[in-house]
Amino acid sequence: MMAYSEDHIALAAEYALGTLDADERAQVETMMSIDKDFTAMVQAWEYRLGVLNQMVGSVEPRPEVWDRIRTAIGHSEPQAPLVLPEAPPPPPQVAPEAVLPMAAADNANVIRLSNQARRWRRIATFTTAVAAVLIAMIAVAAYQPDLLPDAIRPKPRTQVVEVKTPPAPAPPSAQYVAVLQKEGGSPAFILTVDGATRNFTVRRVGAQPEPGKSFELWLISDKLPKPRSLGVIGSGDFTARPVLASYDTDLVNNATYAVTIEQAGGSPDGNPHSAPVYAGKLVETVPPR
Repeated sequence: MMAYSEDHIALAAEYALGTLDADERAQVETMMSIDKDFTAMVQAWEYRLGVLNQMVGSVEPRPEVWDRIRTAIGHSEPQAPLVLPEAPPPPPQVAPEAVLPMAAADNANVIRLSNQARRWRRIATFTTAVAAVLIAMIAVAAYQPDLLPDAIRPKPRTQVVEVKTPPAPAPPSAQYVAVLQKEGGSPAFILTVDGATRNFTVRRVGAQPEPGKSFELWLISDKLPKPRSLGVIGSGDFTARPVLASYDTDLVNNATYAVTIEQAGGSPDGNPHSAPVYAGKLVETVPPR
């Protein structure tokens, strides 16, 4: 498409809007008959402005408005006979050489500037009207979209929101306790085992460590060929270990747990080197839910 000046674009818009006088409309129609690109530009303006025309309905004036119009133009009473005024005498003839070429050029410039000013005033008025209509359309689309025609009504958007339900807390597992003591003596250690994870905690109660020695916990079961070390009991009040997770539940629940006194740091070869001094078996204290 060839490049058009702002005057051409304004003419096309005013032609679609219907605000041109007869001479300007004839000029536009002549250009449309010889220039298909200019015709396409006029049709584009008609398409854009046609949407605005859909929002304006026809309004029939009330009867009293027509009466006021007739009164204003003098048709409320029988019209008086038309009397033409007398023609004024012809102006005196002026010699052609008396007219200055510079004055003719100035008049042409004045007429051209006047036409351009009038056209730009029309464009400014048209632009203001379009902006006002667009603002109104945006406001209606945001707050009352049902009032818009179907062709320009925004389509409703459906948004799917996934709501994730937090997982239910795991029910508490069974708890087992073994009191490790000498037969008939006071408790030396308390062993607690979690039924779900099979992690255990040893609580030192009354046992007193010997200098240069360590207490070591052992798992004793007829399903095992020999006692299995569960590690050295630390010097603190509590010692926690996860090593029972490698054994099955039945073996853990029915085994005997014994404590021997070994050299500092525990047995060097994985075998107990003294007789058990404290022993006990697990008892279920909290059932599973």
